[in-house]
Amino acid sequence: MKFYRRLTEIKAISFDLDDTLYSNKPVMLGIEKKMIAYFSCQPILKNSMPDQHKLLNGHFWYHFRRQALLKQPDLAHDVVRVRLVSYQLGFISLGLAENIARQQAQAALDYFIELRSDFTVPEQSKKLLANLSEKYPLIAISNGNVDTKALGISRYFQHIYHAGWQTDGSFLKQKPANDMFTVACQQLAIKPSQLLHVGDCGRADIQGALLAGCQAAWLSCYDVGKPVTVLPHIELNKLNQLELLLLH
Repeated sequence: MKFYRRLTEIKAISFDLDDTLYSNKPVMLGIEKKMIAYFSCQPILKNSMPDQHKLLNGHFWYHFRRQALLKQPDLAHDVVRVRLVSYQLGFISLGLAENIARQQAQAALDYFIELRSDFTVPEQSKKLLANLSEKYPLIAISNGNVDTKALGISRYFQHIYHAGWQTDGSFLKQKPANDMFTVACQQLAIKPSQLLHVGDCGRADIQGALLAGCQAAWLSCYDVGKPVTVLPHIELNKLNQLELLLLH
């Protein structure tokens, strides 16, 4: 644990999810393989493109993701919708009728979402959340789409924020934009400076939290997020160091 800035009063703690409470890279690598297998065994794809259906991997879809973002830049803030539109565009490019492409895209997205939260959060992370939640309001602030309820950790959070379009029609930009930080502080009725945000990414989490006026704890143990370009308040080598810092 390293300190770079003086910590002030903390009234609530927010957590990034992917690569903060668990290692997400092996999850995504496993999903990529399963999605390739999924596309390769779909009858409608086999019949319409006997050889091409085997090439529907990440490289194939990346082209259509770029295409989708050029048409609708706001999709960059909603990982679910951009994936759906990318699938639709890809299927249309392969000759499927638009209505069939839409159906196939939704089915593929549904399967992806099912896989997305099909893993186990380390017990150490759950224990930490349980202990911290007895003293602090906890919230989750994520650019991703993992289902905290399916993971069994939603009960620890008072609020859970995902970037993109919300059920009430509002729109929250991804970190490092301050949208989710601002809404969280408003709903908790605290000053931004009273929120400690914990995350792995130097840009999304640390830069985002500091620009929003919050305190920031950089978790560097998984070493997958973008490096820090601005110093956080503290650097954590292990997540459980939070417990030592805040509960002892």
